[in-house]
Amino acid sequence: MRIPYGWLKEWVDFPWAPKELGARLTMAGFELEALESAAPAFSGVVVAQIVSCERHPQADKLQVCQVSVGGKETVQIVCGAPNARAGLKSALAVVGAQLPGDLRIKAAKLRGVESQGMLCSAKELGLSDSSSGILELPPDAPLGEPLRDYLGLDEPVLELNVTPNRGDAMSILGIAREAAALAGVPVTGPAIEPVSATHGDRLSVKLEAPAACPRFAGCIVRGIDNAAPTPVWMRERLRRAGVRSISPAVDVTNYVMLELGQPLHAYDLAKLTGGITVRQARAGEVFTLLDGREIKADPDMLLIADEAGPVGLAGIMGGERSATAAQTSDIYLEAAFFAPAAVLGRGHRMGLVTDAGQRFERGVDPTGQVRALERAVALLKSIAGGAAGPVTVAESPQHLPVRAPVTLRASQLKRLLGTELPRVKVTQALNGLGLKVSEEGGQWRASPPAHRFDIAIEADLIEEVARIVGFGEIPETDAPVPQEFHALPASRPPESILLESLAARGYQEAITLAFVDPQLQSKLFPDTPALPIANPIASDLSVMRVSLWPGLARAALENQRRQQDRIRLFEHGARFEVRGGVTREIDSIAGIALGRRLPEQWGLDKAESRAVDFYDVKADVVALLTGTGAAHEFEFRAERHPALHPGRSSRVLRGGKPVGWLGELHPQLTASIDFTYPPVLFEIDAEGLAAQRPTYVEISRFPQVRRDLAVVVDESVTLSSLTERVTLSASSLLRELRVFDVYRGPGLEEGRKSVALGLIFQDISRTLTDDDVDRVMGAVVADLRETLKARIRE
Repeated sequence: MRIPYGWLKEWVDFPWAPKELGARLTMAGFELEALESAAPAFSGVVVAQIVSCERHPQADKLQVCQVSVGGKETVQIVCGAPNARAGLKSALAVVGAQLPGDLRIKAAKLRGVESQGMLCSAKELGLSDSSSGILELPPDAPLGEPLRDYLGLDEPVLELNVTPNRGDAMSILGIAREAAALAGVPVTGPAIEPVSATHGDRLSVKLEAPAACPRFAGCIVRGIDNAAPTPVWMRERLRRAGVRSISPAVDVTNYVMLELGQPLHAYDLAKLTGGITVRQARAGEVFTLLDGREIKADPDMLLIADEAGPVGLAGIMGGERSATAAQTSDIYLEAAFFAPAAVLGRGHRMGLVTDAGQRFERGVDPTGQVRALERAVALLKSIAGGAAGPVTVAESPQHLPVRAPVTLRASQLKRLLGTELPRVKVTQALNGLGLKVSEEGGQWRASPPAHRFDIAIEADLIEEVARIVGFGEIPETDAPVPQEFHALPASRPPESILLESLAARGYQEAITLAFVDPQLQSKLFPDTPALPIANPIASDLSVMRVSLWPGLARAALENQRRQQDRIRLFEHGARFEVRGGVTREIDSIAGIALGRRLPEQWGLDKAESRAVDFYDVKADVVALLTGTGAAHEFEFRAERHPALHPGRSSRVLRGGKPVGWLGELHPQLTASIDFTYPPVLFEIDAEGLAAQRPTYVEISRFPQVRRDLAVVVDESVTLSSLTERVTLSASSLLRELRVFDVYRGPGLEEGRKSVALGLIFQDISRTLTDDDVDRVMGAVVADLRETLKARIRE
């Protein structure tokens, strides 16, 4: 939230400069994210007045203006702005002026006519993102005065991060309360007088949903000039707070919302039919919002309606049918209290994030509606004129929130803060925040003000005391009990070892969001249920991930769009599995690889320049598994996965238990997701990467014996099943099994392959004889013939 320093100063007289104020607010829980001037740096711009305008002799859209800056002589300016006219006061950048964007103003000839400077628009001065003409200043603007001084453009603006539980602080008044409590001074602010009614017109209001809207205040103002210019001081304050000026009626409602924290809405009274009803939406009810968007309201949405239908989505945005316009003369101002639960999530569901919605979701002061209307009516009458009627209030007292008193024990305060604070300071801190405090015995009883939705339990009061008294007042002390951190279990390898093994193979670590696009995830995992998010920040981030693949695929796609031809990404994070209505959080490591197998360089042959494939990534996964110290326990078994290529996918098992997947993305998904190269993905459960503690193995002093064996088997026989049969039948004498050749071609039956194995034997206690080795080899051959229908090549 953006807080102009001077606006805040109107409400509380604190003794701090902007930087010091920002530091103190940060320590009080409102982080200062930025401190900047109200406008970007520029110089040489003064208030000037156009004395006369004549058409440029050689250009229809240009005018030759004589401009005065207060002296006897005028300056000739060639201007193309459509609103340039005699008598207008505007901003003149004189020759030598420096404007934002490192633009220096020089004397120039435009179509043969000299121009001694430039009449500036708000955009050119960095005061607006867009503008349709030169800046228009009030008639009483002093000629020749530097524009920065006249508009106070060097005023500091604090950008604060207001936490979601502090809806009461989303206003000038809210931050003023905090600053006053920190400084120990009262909140003052401008005087707000009751509305002096000059007519008796009222609009009937019916509360059909009193639990959702227990208070609704309104006031009819007739005869306003909604085409009148909003004064420059208000436009500037709105701009500095991040709000665009539109019209007097809208500007006043926005101004009061920013100042007091109470959202308001202005209806064109002539466009309303009958009275106002606050009710729940009816099934299939459709209406158009102010931004032109047509919505179909859900039954749990609260609407503001007249006899003709909805005129607003309560607490979020008004309707187009009752919107004010330049010709509007009679308006109905509304200030209501909507329960946070009645507004929460409704705007996000429609893709709407509004200033009003953010405040109502967090909770606004349920007692501040009449005050806000009084402030708005006074401002509107001073700008656009008009006659105000009485302020009317429809309410359901039994549904208004009640702040229950909270007890704070001195013993608990000391226990949680680790120090004993003087009782006077505790009482002053709570009183300074507007709490009604009584003290008896060793405790305080504090009643929170109506606007403090976040104070409900004792710990809340302790937090308030700590941040107002100041964390600097709490001395640093040693913990009464030593803080001892247990070592990682021996079976759990340090995260750094696992991640560094992938980084060493050319992968870069990615951190993606745990909530993902439901459409992308359903493509990858069509039959896997996902946990929906109740209040997503965006429609394409509305479910929790069942795998790390959707986030990595999206990141890889973004890299591909930025012309990266070799992408290797991995992530260590949690995935969320929903089974039987129960959600499990599973720690996983996943990766994605696509593009060139090796970085582009000279000397690479065609094979080395090809795209990465299944076996390249399998080697990366094997390197990761080797870090467990038990690589022999892992097995890659061909299985199908809906997201993976049917012939290039594998289940990763450890001791026969599935722990992950490896495979190339399915060709249809590769095309639909728009990958240039088919990516290869893997995902391993961190639990399956438990390390095996190394054990001592005696090294034999006796010689090894090697025998080679060429086995002809069916193409369907996998290497893992072949090595498994050899290992089982070779007994304990087999020390190592090597595969050194695979042959297909002439001399072999179709559908068969020849696998060359090197078997290395060794005993720990003696030298093996030929008979020992022959006996083992015979057992191996017999087993392969029987179980795998193998033939031995001679």
